[in-house]
Order: sequence, then C-alpha cells, then structure tokens
Amino acid sequence: MNPEVEARAAQLRHERVPFVLARVVRAERPTSAVPGDEAVVLPDGSIEGFVGGACAESTVRAQGLSLLDSGESLLLRISPPPPEGAAAPAPGDDPPGTLSVVNHCLSGGTLEIFLEPVAPAPVVAVHGDSPIAAALVSLAGGVGFEGVAGVDPAGLGAGGVLAVVVASHGRDEEPVLEAAVRAGVPYVGLVASPKRGGAVVAGLDLDPGQRAAVRTPAGLDIGARTPREVALSILAEIVARRPRPAADPAAAPEAAPERAAEPVVPGRRPPLATDVVCGMSVVAEEPTLHLDHGGERHWFCGSGCLRAFAADPDAYLAPPG
Repeated sequence: MNPEVEARAAQLRHERVPFVLARVVRAERPTSAVPGDEAVVLPDGSIEGFVGGACAESTVRAQGLSLLDSGESLLLRISPPPPEGAAAPAPGDDPPGTLSVVNHCLSGGTLEIFLEPVAPAPVVAVHGDSPIAAALVSLAGGVGFEGVAGVDPAGLGAGGVLAVVVASHGRDEEPVLEAAVRAGVPYVGLVASPKRGGAVVAGLDLDPGQRAAVRTPAGLDIGARTPREVALSILAEIVARRPRPAADPAAAPEAAPERAAEPVVPGRRPPLATDVVCGMSVVAEEPTLHLDHGGERHWFCGSGCLRAFAADPDAYLAPPG
C-alpha cells in the first residue's frame, strides 16, 4: 500500500468527499505499474497517486467517474490490442463486476486494477436533546448512516442529508421542519403524538403537498416503548422510504411523496467523450489529449490514438449523413 494515498483517502473520508480508490492487483510486463500501486480518483476527474502511465490513467479516470454515479466496484482489465488475426474479446463476455478494455496506446502488457467507490455515509440530522434524539444519533452508525446532533438549515440543500428528524418535544420544531421540506430532504420526521403532530404539521408555512412530506408520528409501528426502540423504529422507516433508482421494483412505498433524491456527489462532474480511434471513454477536459479537426474537438486516451487520428482523420470519422 502507498502510505501517501492511504493518508489522502483517510482525509477524504473525514471531509466527506466521495472518491474512487484504484489499486493495481495484477501487472504483466512491460507495464510501468506494479501490483500494490494505488491512486484516488476525485469527483473533478483528477487523480492522485499512480496506477500506470498516461494511457492507463485515462481509462481509470473515465471508469472511476462512472463508478461514482453507480456506487459499484469494478475489476478493470486494460490490455493492448490482440495480435493481428486474433479475435478481440466481445464486450458481453465480461462476467459481472469486471470490464475488459483494449487500449491502443499500450506498448504491451496487461493491467488489472480494482476500482472501489467510497461515498460518505448518508447523514441523519437530529434536532433536539431528548432521549429519543440521543438514541437516534447513537444508533444511526449501526445501519450505515452518520447520526448528527443538530440541524443546520443552511446546509440541508448541499446533498448527503438523507433524513431530518425533529425530536425536541415542541422546541423550535416548525422552522426546522419547513427548512428540511423546502430543501428536498428525502425523509423528514417529527416525533410527537398523532394529535400534536397533526396540529404542528397543519400550522407549517408550507403548501398541502409539502406538509404531506412530514412523517408524524415518525417511525414504523413496531410497538416501541423505550427511547432506543422508538429510535430503531424511525431508522427502520428511513431505510424503508429512502430514495432508490426508478428501475428498482422495491422502490419507496406507494404512500411516500414523490421526490427526487439529492445528488450524493457535490460539485461539477467533468464531461466524458469517446476516443474515435479506440472507442474508449475519456474525460473531455484538460489535461486529456485532444486535437481539433474540421471545426470539432476530438479527445484521446493517449498519444498513440492521437497520432493515428492525426495521420488519417477520415479513417476514423463517419461520413456525413
């Protein structure tokens, strides 16, 4: 392991910045990387560390950015073109969790790199200092969330906040609930009796559709009695109602209000383009190699593809129409 990369990864986790950890697990000569080389791919497309030369790095950058969206790990196999006359592997031949790409820029050798996306734990922000509030903060980590005591209304729209739970026994409930709903937080819950909770929600400065987004009494009905049991019921409801991809048949229950999930990754994501020579995905920004031809900019995974295109652009461009 690379101590500098490991330290950088720890810092990114602490700062709640998503990234992809890339680690070389196999290398066939001639390659510039060796097993154990590591790097992190950041949301802006920058790479810190070393997992191979410019050609391999371009592939890792593009695939890493796609994994920040999917959240799935991937074993990436980068190899040079097969010998003349030999059949290249078909794209569908890769088993699940793996991807083989042919890089025309490699001088030889094959790299296998494991790409692991690391996303910050979703935040469950709790307003109040009641026993139920304390239990929520304490138990959240056990189900993969980060329990935070206190709610910062100004920070709710930045993404990463999965739930806001108000458990303050009547203290400053309305401003927090209104801010959470307006920010589009996926789950907003109020700990209160049905009668008091309904009265609080009815008095919120929100439209009827927005008021319907507030869950009160917060939590599933599991017969909870103690503060920790109530906290458990609330966390179970957060899990049951958290946003899922639209294609997921187990999406949020029918009664859940329709609401788009907040993006997990903050900031601007660089665009991707296709290398017209080898067909690989590359980041369409500096410092990726590029060449302007016919009034259009073309992006390349490495110098080999750029030189091939420059020598005969028409061989790689589709005819008009």
